[in-house]
Amino acid sequence: MQTLRFPLKTPRLVLASASPRRSALLSQIGLTFEVHPSDVVEPPYNTHSNNSASEVTQKLALLKAAAVAQHFDDALIIGADTLVSLEGELLGKPIDDADAFKMLAHLSGTCHEVVTGVALIDAQTEREIVWAETTQVHFRELHRTEVAAYIASGEASDKAGAYGIQGRGAAFVRRIEGCYFNVVGLPLASLVERLSNFHV
Repeated sequence: MQTLRFPLKTPRLVLASASPRRSALLSQIGLTFEVHPSDVVEPPYNTHSNNSASEVTQKLALLKAAAVAQHFDDALIIGADTLVSLEGELLGKPIDDADAFKMLAHLSGTCHEVVTGVALIDAQTEREIVWAETTQVHFRELHRTEVAAYIASGEASDKAGAYGIQGRGAAFVRRIEGCYFNVVGLPLASLVERLSNFHV
């Protein structure tokens, strides 16, 4: 007996981020999407905060997704924000090379957390789902000369905590506990699980 299938309409996906790494991750798992970066300005970090990285990243991810959702009638918006947290100190993207050096020197030899907040907003129904995922990252001891060389490569400039695990920064990492893709910029497994709530 033949089973009748009634396919659900897959919503139009929009990534509210200019990050090439997040785009690459979505493409890697076969999603078709558009890129529409938000105009939300991320505040500077590298400071202690009364709020946890989970709270801050979820709030910013939701703000980014909501800002972009205003431009669409029938799309599912994906917003995201990533921070590094070490003993209550939140590290975002470095403001310059000196800031990047300070961040990496601070992370040297530590176990720190990389936290990514993600928000999904259905522009048509205004339904939203927001969550954060945390990955523990263990760094080896870093030498000043290699930190300086890494910064000179230009890779540190636009990344939370001033390093990219998917690039040359991989040489700093002894091991991780949790989702690797979360450190890159999107927790793919939990993202796919929640996208299914919107028939993606």
